[in-house]
Amino acid sequence: GGDGAYSIDLDGQRSLWLFGDTFASEEKGRKNRIGMDVILGNTLAVSTCSTDQKFFIRYFLKKEKGAFVSSFGKDEWLWPQDPFIAENVLYIPLLVIQPLPGEKALFSFKIAGHKIARIKDYSAGDPHTWPVDYLDWTDALASGIEALATTSVVHEGFVYFYPLYRHTGDNLNIYGNILARLSVGHLGNPAHHFEYWTSDGWQKELKPAKVKLMFPVGVSELSVRYSARDKEWLAVYLSPENKGHQLLYATARNPEGPWRPPSVLIPAIAEVDPGNPLYDQHTFCYAGKEHRQFAQNKTLIVTYVCNSAEDIGNQESFLRKNLFLYRPRVKAVRR
Repeated sequence: GGDGAYSIDLDGQRSLWLFGDTFASEEKGRKNRIGMDVILGNTLAVSTCSTDQKFFIRYFLKKEKGAFVSSFGKDEWLWPQDPFIAENVLYIPLLVIQPLPGEKALFSFKIAGHKIARIKDYSAGDPHTWPVDYLDWTDALASGIEALATTSVVHEGFVYFYPLYRHTGDNLNIYGNILARLSVGHLGNPAHHFEYWTSDGWQKELKPAKVKLMFPVGVSELSVRYSARDKEWLAVYLSPENKGHQLLYATARNPEGPWRPPSVLIPAIAEVDPGNPLYDQHTFCYAGKEHRQFAQNKTLIVTYVCNSAEDIGNQESFLRKNLFLYRPRVKAVRR
């Protein structure tokens, strides 16, 4: 089981999948996670499709000194965000996570920075052999941005991001997803080159009173992709309300919006529906998104993840006993 599940089409033949914290075991055919190791950080996989439309995925788990370790980052806790390709270079945004000492609450961590794994050659079959260098974007971002690349879009010479943003002060209390962009030519040196969408248009200074909210609900993971068939942008995300009980979508003619009010793709997420056998009172769901490379006409391939508020270290917890939690749930839905 792995958290998150972002994907990107690498070359028309392969898709790279990125996961967050991951349960791992050498044992095949496991029916539960009791005693499993937890990889804090990120893991990855590569999927392909056959000519008869069969899906294959291979997981690449990294080991050092006999122990499972994160695919990206050494001695760091890095969560992956939405990857993108610009000028044939693969960029993987990473959140720098720091645990809060002494805290035992569910969210006992903080986001301490933003890094990018830059990969100029991703042709090899084993992703762990790709040459990687790291960029630190932390100081290039405006204050209040908690998670930059909740989704990433390359469009007309820029990379667009929909950061999760929070500001409290000056009689303002702002929370939600805003819009930022960075020119492709400045991906290697982003300082002073980020722009933010405001009531005055694109501005390099992010003024809380001027910034425009794209998605006021505030989601840590989503997808925004262009639908050539419909000639519009499509956002897919899991509602944070009621433990993530619905998968929603919204559309716009431009990345800047205006975004139409959301509509429902999945009206009831089974894992948080009290009337469903998969339900548990501690479960909550998030990380809803679309995977555009697999779309066919009006059928979208979407994923979401469900987690548990129980202690991950409790070997008798619902999370440890049930493999359907804490792994991407894949659904084909018609829009």
